[in-house]
Amino acid sequence: MNSEAIRLILIFFLGLGLSLYLTPLMAEAARRFGLVAKPDGNLRRQKEPVPYMGGVAIYLAFLLALVFGFGFGFEKQVIGLLLGGTIILMVGLIDDFGVMTPWMKLFGELLAVMALLKSGIHLEIQLILDVEPIPEFPLLSYSLSALWLLTIMNAFNFLDIEDGLCGGAAFFSGIGLLIVSIINRNPAITSLTCALLAGVLGFLLYNFHPAKIYLGDAGSLFLGMMFGALAMIGSYTDQSPLGLFAPALILGVPLWEISFTSFARLIQGKPIMQGSPDHLVKRLKKMGLSLKPAVIAHYLLAIALAGAGLLVMLLAFRPALILLIISFSVLLIFTIVLLRVKMEIK
Repeated sequence: MNSEAIRLILIFFLGLGLSLYLTPLMAEAARRFGLVAKPDGNLRRQKEPVPYMGGVAIYLAFLLALVFGFGFGFEKQVIGLLLGGTIILMVGLIDDFGVMTPWMKLFGELLAVMALLKSGIHLEIQLILDVEPIPEFPLLSYSLSALWLLTIMNAFNFLDIEDGLCGGAAFFSGIGLLIVSIINRNPAITSLTCALLAGVLGFLLYNFHPAKIYLGDAGSLFLGMMFGALAMIGSYTDQSPLGLFAPALILGVPLWEISFTSFARLIQGKPIMQGSPDHLVKRLKKMGLSLKPAVIAHYLLAIALAGAGLLVMLLAFRPALILLIISFSVLLIFTIVLLRVKMEIK
């Protein structure tokens, strides 16, 4: 075992231990501040109020594991990720307190995105770069990067609807991104991803049903920002141009959640951003699955899509195309079946 592998193991277990220690502390702090999710009979049907601030525990465990486990200076991209992640965590935390308007929240999200763009993290698709009118300032690439990040942030926010759902899907999708960073031989991003996964796993052990703590908007937006940004770092198209679709597959569960739920609300004339019990997991429960099997189904799908994304990245054009067609066909079939489930949308 080489020194790099030993360092990654150290970072992971340090982050995991910190997360296991900090998560109940954050739960107690949330109770003292009154930052709890109360049962509402609609989206939240737990028996007792559950504290937020799980995202803060993940953030602190992730950050401290990096500080003590990083064997070299922070690169520009790592600093950008830490700054953007910190901004979006603060935005989500203020939103959890209920004192932020939707427009203020969007402004905060854009500030976090700007921090990432200024650190050099943006989509680097050659086809787009070739048509940039001003190559020194890739406005088209920046705009698409901002759209991607805003979508992923809100996708994770949409997914955070049941115990263990968002954190578990994030963990398995994150393993796919960890493998991508290893393939690309980027030790700094590998260390960062490893620390983030450790923080998520420690939190998840307290978030399984019945949850003792929730992510809150701070947590779901933070995870969306970090995984969305990590998905933009590295090369995906060395073997085939279809590797361009790999990040969308690796993060396929949150992307499918926001696409499906938004479309379902649109066809029923409901506001997209208005919370209602019509999410994928709610539909699976309506079909007869209990909560744990419905959540596990999301985990299995996250694993399958992450595996498909990695294969699309590594395979030659023709087998990658076949795998892409199969993956999107399966999602389309699931979409049609679940849309037929009648939900009571308020």
